[in-house]
Amino acid sequence: MIHGMRTTKYPVADLAKAKAWFAEVFGKAPYFDQPFYVGFEIGGFELGLVPDGEPGTQGCTAYWGVDDIEAEVARIVGLGAKVHADIQDVGDSIKVAELQDPFGNLLGLIYNPHFDLKAVR
Repeated sequence: MIHGMRTTKYPVADLAKAKAWFAEVFGKAPYFDQPFYVGFEIGGFELGLVPDGEPGTQGCTAYWGVDDIEAEVARIVGLGAKVHADIQDVGDSIKVAELQDPFGNLLGLIYNPHFDLKAVR
């Protein structure tokens, strides 16, 4: 039985730099911090950083729920991300955006007024 998304893993070339950047983006320290893996608990899900592999925009993209997508895009761009795909309304008032982190991976954001974020916090 599949219970839903639990972890999204991003490869990074500089684990220490990536750990600091993601801690600032999400406003929290990792709960698991080892030389081979750094894990952040974000709203009941996990963002994992691994110091191997090749960062890039061709793999899967995890979309992290936000209350104000415009404000979050501006904040994260201010922290060094680049807009990969502008905010777009994909229908039914759902908005998505894709940012490229400083390490080459995509960080997806989604505002979905039909999904109760408070239930998964």
